[in-house]
Amino acid sequence: MAKRRAVVVSDDEDPQSSQASKRAKTEDSDIQVQRTPEKKPGVNGKIKDDGNSSDEGEVDIRDAEEEGEEFEKRFEEENGDAIRQRLEARSQVVGGIAEHGIIECIEMTNFMCHPRLRFTFGPQINFIIGGKSAVLSAITIALGGKTISTGRGSGLKSFIREGQNKAEVTITLKNQGEEAYRPMDYGKSIVITRTFTRQGASSWSIKSKDGRKISDKRDELAAICDHMNIQVDNPLNVLTQGFASHPSDKYKFFLRGTQLSQLSEEYDLCLAHVNQARKVLHQKKQALPELRATIQGGHPREQRHKADELKKELAWAHVATKEHEMEAKFQEVAKAQQRLPKIQEKVEHAEAQFKLASDEVERLEGEFADLGNIDHLNQQAKELQDNIRVNKTSLNQFKNDEKEMSASMTGLNKAIQEYDVKIAEETRRMETHTLARREELNRRLEEAKQAVATAEQAHRAVCEEKRTKSTATDECKQKGMAAQNQMKQSQERIEECNTMINRCKERENNSLAPYGRDMKHILEQIKQMRWHGDTPIGPLGLHVRLKDQAWAALLRSQLGTLMSAFACTDPRDRPQLKRLFEQTKNHHINIIISERDEFDYSSGEPPAKVLTVLRALEISDPYVLRILINQSNIERTVLGRNRKAGDDTLIGLRSGVAWTADFMRVTRYSEGGGSSIKLNRLSPGDPRHMLFPANDNATELRDWQEKLRVAESTYQSASAECKQLMDLYNRITQECRTLDQRERTALENLRNLKATHSQLQDEANEEMPAGVTHLQTAKEEAEEEKKLILQQFEDLALRKAAINQTQKGLLTELNQVKEQIRTFETTRGQITAKVEEAVTNRLDAQNNRNHYAKKLEAEQRTVQDLEAVAETLQQEFTDWTARAREYCEPVENPRKVAVVQRQLESVQTALKERERRQGASVEEMTVEVNKAKADLDSAEHDLRTLAALNNTIKKSLVLRLDKWHEFRRHIALRCKLVFQYHLSNRGYYGKVLFDHVNQTLQLKVQTDDQAATQGRDKDPRSLSGGEKSFSTICLLLSLWDSIGCPLRCLDEFDVFMDAVNRRISMRMMIDTANASDKKQYILITPQEMGSVNVGHTVRVHRMSDPERGQGVLAFGNAST
Repeated sequence: MAKRRAVVVSDDEDPQSSQASKRAKTEDSDIQVQRTPEKKPGVNGKIKDDGNSSDEGEVDIRDAEEEGEEFEKRFEEENGDAIRQRLEARSQVVGGIAEHGIIECIEMTNFMCHPRLRFTFGPQINFIIGGKSAVLSAITIALGGKTISTGRGSGLKSFIREGQNKAEVTITLKNQGEEAYRPMDYGKSIVITRTFTRQGASSWSIKSKDGRKISDKRDELAAICDHMNIQVDNPLNVLTQGFASHPSDKYKFFLRGTQLSQLSEEYDLCLAHVNQARKVLHQKKQALPELRATIQGGHPREQRHKADELKKELAWAHVATKEHEMEAKFQEVAKAQQRLPKIQEKVEHAEAQFKLASDEVERLEGEFADLGNIDHLNQQAKELQDNIRVNKTSLNQFKNDEKEMSASMTGLNKAIQEYDVKIAEETRRMETHTLARREELNRRLEEAKQAVATAEQAHRAVCEEKRTKSTATDECKQKGMAAQNQMKQSQERIEECNTMINRCKERENNSLAPYGRDMKHILEQIKQMRWHGDTPIGPLGLHVRLKDQAWAALLRSQLGTLMSAFACTDPRDRPQLKRLFEQTKNHHINIIISERDEFDYSSGEPPAKVLTVLRALEISDPYVLRILINQSNIERTVLGRNRKAGDDTLIGLRSGVAWTADFMRVTRYSEGGGSSIKLNRLSPGDPRHMLFPANDNATELRDWQEKLRVAESTYQSASAECKQLMDLYNRITQECRTLDQRERTALENLRNLKATHSQLQDEANEEMPAGVTHLQTAKEEAEEEKKLILQQFEDLALRKAAINQTQKGLLTELNQVKEQIRTFETTRGQITAKVEEAVTNRLDAQNNRNHYAKKLEAEQRTVQDLEAVAETLQQEFTDWTARAREYCEPVENPRKVAVVQRQLESVQTALKERERRQGASVEEMTVEVNKAKADLDSAEHDLRTLAALNNTIKKSLVLRLDKWHEFRRHIALRCKLVFQYHLSNRGYYGKVLFDHVNQTLQLKVQTDDQAATQGRDKDPRSLSGGEKSFSTICLLLSLWDSIGCPLRCLDEFDVFMDAVNRRISMRMMIDTANASDKKQYILITPQEMGSVNVGHTVRVHRMSDPERGQGVLAFGNAST
C-alpha cells in the first residue's frame, strides 16, 4: 500500500474501446502503480479534473510521498503546532482507570519452567523485576495469540514444563462499566483458561467471575478481544525482547502496529471484489444483443431459408473437416515414410559394423593362434641356465685351484731357499755326527712311514665302503619317492572317484547337479520373477546332447563353461539374474546377453562329410544353438582324432580351426601356414566331468565304483612298497652313520701317525743331517715341481679364458631368449585384450543390428497402418464429397462444424417454437412479445443500476484510500513530534525519517555533547548501548500514542541502559502511563528500581529467578 495509484474504470465503458485503460490495468485488480507526471496533484492527493472526464471515467489517487517534500512541509506546518499543544496539555492531565479490557491477574501452571506462578496486576502501571518473560508468553497464549509471535517456541508443546504432560494458563480480564461485554452473563470479570498437552490437544474454558462456564469456543474469545480492542498479535501491544533493527523492518513494524497494513490488505480485497463484479457485469452486458435479436426475430420463411443454407454449409463443413483430417493423416504417413530410409540406413550401418566386428574377431583369433607357444624357448632358456650354472661351478673350481697353486708355489719357493741353507749347514755339520745315530733315526723314520701308509689304506677302504652305501641310499630314496608319487596319484584318483560317486548319487535325486548349486530353486525363482525381456533360459546344457562319447572329454573342456551358462535378451535383466546366482553361491555361472535372432548359419559350415562340433551335438533349442554358434563358432570348428588328422582336414578345407581328441587346437590360414597349441584338460574332481554322460546314471555309478576299487588296490600296493623301502632306507642310513664314525676314527689315527712321522723327520733333519747329495736331489725335485705347477697354471688360465668366452656367449643368448619370451608374452597379452574388446564390440554391434531391425519392422508396420487409415479417410472424403454435391452446390470457406451446428439448432428451435404457437391469437402473441421486451428493458435497467452502484463503490473505496493516506500522514507526523518530545527529556534532539516510497523508517539522534561539537545527527548504529536503548524507548512511546488497545506490554527494555538513561526512561514511561487514559502497562525489567520514585499508580512485583533444570522451583511471590 505504500506505493499505490488506483484507476477506476466505468462499468458502462466498453473494454475494447479503451486500449489505454487496458494497458493501465494490472492482472488481478484495477489498482495501478504508474505515475502521471503531466497532471499536477491537488491538496488531498486527487488529480484535478480537466473537465473532460465524467463520473464513470477514471479517477486517480496517489500516495502522499508523491505530492513532494513541499506538501509534507506544509502539512507539518499546518498540523504540527496543534499536536504539540495537545502534548503539552496532556502532560498536565492524569489518565483514568480502564473499566474493561485490562488484566486483573494471571496464573500459570507447569508453564515453561514454573510449576505454579500467579500475578495480580494493578490497573495502570506494573513493573515485574526478575525478568519473567514467561508472563508475556502466557498472556499471548491465553488470549489466542500465535506461538511464533512470542519468540519463545514454534509450538504449544515447547511451553510445557519439562517432565509434565500438560500446562494451563488462566487470565482474568476486567469487565465493568457501560461498555462491558455481556455483563449479565460474565459479571464484572471474565476468566479465560487455556489448557494444552504434549499430544497436541488444546482447549479454552471461558467462565464468569463466579466460576460458571459460559463457553469453550475460540470464536467467543475472539469476540471478547474484538469488543475490548485487545490485539494480542499486534507487536506494539505485546513487545518481546526482539525489536526491528533494519529500516525496512521498522517501517513494517510501524504499519502493523498502527494496523495500517491490515486496512491496506482489506482495501486490496475490496478492489479485487469490485473488479470481479465489473467483469461479471460486462459478461452479462454482452448477452443483451443476443436476447434483443431473439425478440426481434425474422420471418418464418426467412428462418427456414436460413436453416436450409445452414444445412448446406454444415454438409460442406463436414467435408472440409474430413479433408483436413485426411490431409493431416497423409502428412503423418509422409513423415513416417521419411523416417524409413533413415532407419534402413541405420540397419545397414549396424549390419556392416557387425560384419566388421566379426571379421576383426576372426582376424585377432587367427593372430592369437599364429603366435603358437614358447615351450621351445622355455626349454632353451632352461638349458642355457643349466650350462651357465655348470660354467660358474667350473670357474669357482678354477679359482680354488689357482689359490692352491699359488700356495704351492709359495711353499716351493720357500722350500728351495731352505734347501740352499741346509746344504750349506750340512756341509758344515757332516764332520760332527756319527754314523750309528743316523742309522737309528732312519730306522724309526721308516717305521713311522710304514704306519702312515697302513693308516691311509684303512681310511681309503672305509671311504670306499661309505660311497657304496651312499649310492644304495640314493637308489632306495628314488624308489621311495616314486612309490610315494604313485601313492599320491592313487589317493587323488580315489578322491576323484569318491567325488564323482557322490555326484552320481546326487544326480539320481537332482539331474541339475552338474550345473551348479540349488539349480532347481533357481529355475523356479526365474519363472516367478518379472523381467524386462524374455524369461532367461538356462542352463544351456539342458538343451544339448552329445552323439558320440569319443568327443566327451574334449567338449567338456571346451564347452563345459557354456553348458552351465544362462542367456537373457535384455541387458537390464543381467543385474537381477547376477544377484540370484550370487545368493546361491553360483559364482561360476556366466550370463550371456543375446537377442532372439534365428539367422541362417549354413553358409559358414564346411561340406557335409566334415565332422564339426555342431554335427557332433544334438541341440533341441534354436535360440541355444545360435548362442553356441556366436560364442564358440561350433558350426565351423572341425573335430579330429589327432593333431595330424585335424591338420589334414583343414588343409583340404584350405583354412579353419580344428579341435582334436589329443587336446590340440590346430589352425590353418587362408594365406598359408598354420599353428597348433595344447588345450587344457579338466582337473580331477571338476564338476564338468558329469557333463555329456555316456550311459545312464546307474551304469556310470558302477564304472566309478570299479575305478575306485582299482585305485584303492593300487594305493595299497604302493603303500606296502613304500613301507619296505622306508625300512631299507632307515637301515642303510644307520650303516652310513656307523661308517661315518669309523671314517672319523681312521682319519684321526692317520693324522696322529703323520704327526709322529713329521716329528721324527724334523728330528732327523736336526740331529742327523742328510747328505749334501740328498738335499741337492730334494732341491732339484722342488724346482721340477715348481715348473710343473707353472705349466698347470698356464693351462688353467687358458681353460678359464675359454670358459669365460663361452659364458659371455651363453649370457647373450639367454638374454635374447628372455627378450623373445617377454615379447611373446606382451604380444599375447595385447592380442588377448584386443580379442576381448573385439568380442564385446561384436556383441554390441549385434545388439544394435537387432535393435534397428526390430525398429525398422515396427516402423514399417506403423507406415502400413497409417496408409490403411489414410486410404480409408480418402475413400470417406470422396464419398462425402459426392454426397454433398448431390445435396447442393459447394460452399466456399465453410465455418467449423460446431459453429454451424449450434446456429442451425438455434434457428430450428426458433422455428419449432413458432410452429408450436401457430394456433395462438394475434393479441396473445402481441402480449408475449411485449412481455419479452419488458423483461429485456428490466435487464438493461438492472445492469445500468448495478454498474452505477459498482462505480459508486469504487469511488467510495478511492475516498477510503485517500483517507488511509491521510491517516498515515497524521500518524507519522504525530510519531515524529512525540519522538522529539521524549528525546528532549534527556536533552537530545532527533527525528524520525519516513520514506513511504522505499518503505523505510530511520532514526536520527543528536546527543547533547554532539550538539556543541559535531552539529550533525547521529546514526543509531553509532550510538552507545544506553543511547540506543533510550532512543528505541522514545520511538516505542511515540508509536504507543497512536494505538487504542488498553494493554501495553514490554519485555526487558533497560538491559543495555546505563543508570542515567534508565532513570530518565523509567520516569518518562511512568509519566506517559499516568497521562494515558484507560491504559494498563506491564513492564518487565531484570534490574532493581531503587533509584526510581514510584507513585500510587505503580505496582512493583519482585521475583526470584527460577532454578531451571530442577524438579521443584523455589521462588517468592510478592506484590507491592
